Amino acid sequence: MRHLKLVHSIEAEYPMDIRIAFASADRKSVDQHFGAAEAFVIYALSGKESRLMEAVQFHDSDTAMDGHEGKLAAKIGLLHGCAAVYCNAVGASAIKQLLAAGIQPMKVPEGTAIEALLDSLGQSLTEHPPAWLQKARDPRDSRRFEIMDAEGWSE
Repeated sequence: MRHLKLVHSIEAEYPMDIRIAFASADRKSVDQHFGAAEAFVIYALSGKESRLMEAVQFHDSDTAMDGHEGKLAAKIGLLHGCAAVYCNAVGASAIKQLLAAGIQPMKVPEGTAIEALLDSLGQSLTEHPPAWLQKARDPRDSRRFEIMDAEGWSE
């Protein structure tokens, strides 16, 4: 696997709201099925500004011993912290695993330009974000009901 990632100090200098992944071999368009993706690019997005943060390219030998489910787990692990992943297709098992990891799978036609998707997402962030995007920007503590219960009730 080849993995290019910006160093932490760069990320701290340019804080972004969300991270979005794209299944892309050419790094310009969405051109891969999630499970069979040979490469991903990950962008950070804040309003209408976006910045390439990571580029990853897989080789068949990287996950050959782990089988299909191992490949999915490796790819989902790589996307940790991403709000969504754009791809041309995604299987039911991968959808369940992505959603469990807090990553929204997004299916788009083959060849959809990444730049156009980033522009659209940036506009959505500043105007009327869809529910999944709003949730990614403002995640709530999953233990909030436990915390409320521990505080008790008083009348």
